[in-house]
Amino acid sequence: MTNVPLSINKRIDSIDVLRGIVMVIMAIDHIRDNFHIYANTDDPLNLATTSPSLFMTRWITHFCAPVFVFLSGTSIYLQSLRKTPNELSSFLVKRGLWLIVAEFLIVSVGITFLPWNLLILQVIWAIGISMVCMALLTRLPFNVILVLGLLIVLGHNALDFTEKSADFQPGFWWEILHHGHLKFYGFDQTHGLLIVYPFLPWLGLMLMGYCLGILFKPEVEPARRKNTLLYMGGGILTFFLVLRMINIYGDPVPWAEQKSGLLTVFSFINVFKYPPSLLYMCLFIGPALILLALIEPIKNRFTDIMRIFGRTAFFYYIIHWFVIHGLAGILFFINGHTFAEAIASARNLPFLFVLSGEGVSLPFVYLIWIAVIMALYPLCKKYDQYKTAHKEKWWLSYL
Repeated sequence: MTNVPLSINKRIDSIDVLRGIVMVIMAIDHIRDNFHIYANTDDPLNLATTSPSLFMTRWITHFCAPVFVFLSGTSIYLQSLRKTPNELSSFLVKRGLWLIVAEFLIVSVGITFLPWNLLILQVIWAIGISMVCMALLTRLPFNVILVLGLLIVLGHNALDFTEKSADFQPGFWWEILHHGHLKFYGFDQTHGLLIVYPFLPWLGLMLMGYCLGILFKPEVEPARRKNTLLYMGGGILTFFLVLRMINIYGDPVPWAEQKSGLLTVFSFINVFKYPPSLLYMCLFIGPALILLALIEPIKNRFTDIMRIFGRTAFFYYIIHWFVIHGLAGILFFINGHTFAEAIASARNLPFLFVLSGEGVSLPFVYLIWIAVIMALYPLCKKYDQYKTAHKEKWWLSYL
């Protein structure tokens, strides 16, 4: 355990460890998408058809996106301590635009294995466009940023009532901002844009993460930071329980009593991700703050490994898609399929080498997950060593 004050010039291990944990968990869902036999036939959160193990396999990965976006905001605050406002704004614009381009040109290809047939606006896009917005918003006073973040996070679900109206017709920009979930815009018969992450609530979450950064200033004592994080995490979870019980506001899908107690619990915690509802953010950010408090003094082999994944998160994110999808391709051909069958199937999903209704059982999904993580760790460690040894290479700060 340690009580050494934090330095503004040193990365904060607890943030990297937590970021690494959620990155590792995230891979479970992407492996399930590519390998599980029922991945593309039904929603694993469908209470009428799912199993407890399948539900939890999907549900646990809901921690990943909100925690990563939230901690991205925290990292921006920490950068503001060592960069001038102009330097920070310039970095955020360039970094944000690069992430958007990378989402289109690299990540979308890794997901589909179809070069730019389908451009997918997922979490990297949401982080990128939010960073571009943050380039302007970070110039505002801290209290204004806090109020703006709270307004978005607490208030954006008020838009649900308008969006549920029978005569509501969202346009493209509204879909991008808040409403779009798996909304497809076709360019022609073979190319299009798929909106998965409308960005307004994610921007609000990034603003809240930015405000959390004040707890990681060098002058804040570790004991005070720990207590504050624990109280905040517990308070957010209590807020979630009360608001979810009221069942009127905070999530577009109310919970309901089911045919069993376990399914009723599942209904209660099955909160909406696209876009992230207020209750969704509370349910996953609350435990994240508690975990952030608890892991700060822990230094062991596990935290060392997770720290590597957290320090190389974007590098890991890109290569994990290609590794997972590449393995799915190998399994596709082992099962006797041809490339022509792959092209034909991709017109429906559209993911090359992934067939609806074909795949492995859930235990094998977890075995593949363990193997992928073990394979990616040495690559991430090598990259982290290279990045640390070559701080003079400016472009490394964008990876």
